[in-house]
Amino acid sequence: MTPEVLIERRGRAGVIVLNRPRALNALTHGMVLAVAAALDAWEHDESVATVVLTGAGERGLCAGGDIVAIHRAATTGDPGDAEAFWRDEYRLNARIARYPKPYVALMDGIVMGGGVGLSAHGGVRVVTERTRLAMPETGIGFVPDVGGTYLLSRTPGELGTHLALTAGSAGAGDALLCGLADHHVPADRLAALLDDLATHDVPTALARHAEAAPAAPLAEQRAWIDACYGAATAEEVVERLLAVGDTAAKEAADRITGNSPTAVKATLAALRRARALGSLEAVLDQEYRSSCAALRTPDLAEGIRAQVIDKDRAPHWRPVTLEAVTDQDIERYFAPLGEGELRLAR
Repeated sequence: MTPEVLIERRGRAGVIVLNRPRALNALTHGMVLAVAAALDAWEHDESVATVVLTGAGERGLCAGGDIVAIHRAATTGDPGDAEAFWRDEYRLNARIARYPKPYVALMDGIVMGGGVGLSAHGGVRVVTERTRLAMPETGIGFVPDVGGTYLLSRTPGELGTHLALTAGSAGAGDALLCGLADHHVPADRLAALLDDLATHDVPTALARHAEAAPAAPLAEQRAWIDACYGAATAEEVVERLLAVGDTAAKEAADRITGNSPTAVKATLAALRRARALGSLEAVLDQEYRSSCAALRTPDLAEGIRAQVIDKDRAPHWRPVTLEAVTDQDIERYFAPLGEGELRLAR
């Protein structure tokens, strides 16, 4: 059986290759545990100077978690496997952020959801002209996790709110603008970069291959994004977007109203709360509560059905509108879990 994660040594670099290319390297629980084990083994190995994360195939680093398994947990009423997966995944996200050695993530192609968690918390994040980075959870009735609300709440202005509520994607330029990446390297030079990381320190290797960032379309939209997404409620965000008189703003409003109303409002609340939390670990604790709560809502199972299983792209959200989602509906996403808390923050 082909391993889902390849753990390799290339000179002074330890290389982690996500190896499910036919599934766009979507994460399974076993993959999370394999990555964590590699980091444990290399932390005190003096022969490993740098850790590099990459993905097999030409389509992307990682399309996120295995949401078919999440759907199974949501529809069977047995959340155990999903909750165990998230516990280990979020612990890994926090570990990556605090890893004591250079952790280089090659974010080529599609990088979504759990793929963002494995890469964007790293110390050295490399994007290419093919990068499409996204936290698309509101489109499946979920709330951004894997530290996504931490990252998006700390982007300039309201750029992260825009990406989260629309479930939109960012190319290389926008990823750099939003602080979700650090360097741009052309895709056809990634192999050479990896070769250099095997024999040189990270700054030297990057200096040979990094190029100026491409254009960032969101920079030109920053004025109306900040003005609209600074509204107190999701309903007012949509109203402001429709009043801008700009095609891109109207498209953003249409995308928001097409996503799960409950997930949109819970995500806005999560982002606002994340800004007030002091650490990634505290935000991951909050996200774990939100993820567990989402399993018990109708929209998560319905969103995955519509987008991934039946692929009819016609989800039937409950409630149907933003206005019908109550404060009580949202508060359950942040309710304490008692003995079930993640407890990463100390």
